[in-house]
Amino acid sequence: QVQLVESGGGLVQAGGSLRLSCAASGRTFSSKVMGWFRQAPGKEREFVAAINWTGVTTYYADSVKGRFIISRDNAKNMVYLQMNSLKPEDTAVYYCAAGTIPYRTGTLTSDFGSWGQGTQVTVSS
Repeated sequence: QVQLVESGGGLVQAGGSLRLSCAASGRTFSSKVMGWFRQAPGKEREFVAAINWTGVTTYYADSVKGRFIISRDNAKNMVYLQMNSLKPEDTAVYYCAAGTIPYRTGTLTSDFGSWGQGTQVTVSS
């Protein structure tokens, strides 16, 4: 099991940027796909971005493609989400997640077995 703690959320104006960080503990971090999901009030949790265990392959939701960048540092057990050109519709609680099965990619919530507590991102218009 991987324990996850997010940080970096906050309030930003539309067009601005934020960088979310996720600190992971556990020996299996470097073998797991890592992802970011978000949940807005009254909506289901949705996929934002994922990165495979090597950091070479990334996946993005269409709504954030070209604006967000996911990265990881396996030496530091960290995952990042750089969010640029933020829009009010990006407002949500953002969750970091670790894949359930080593060396298997995925973008569905069911592919991820460990979740952080979430960090609030609010984009004002």
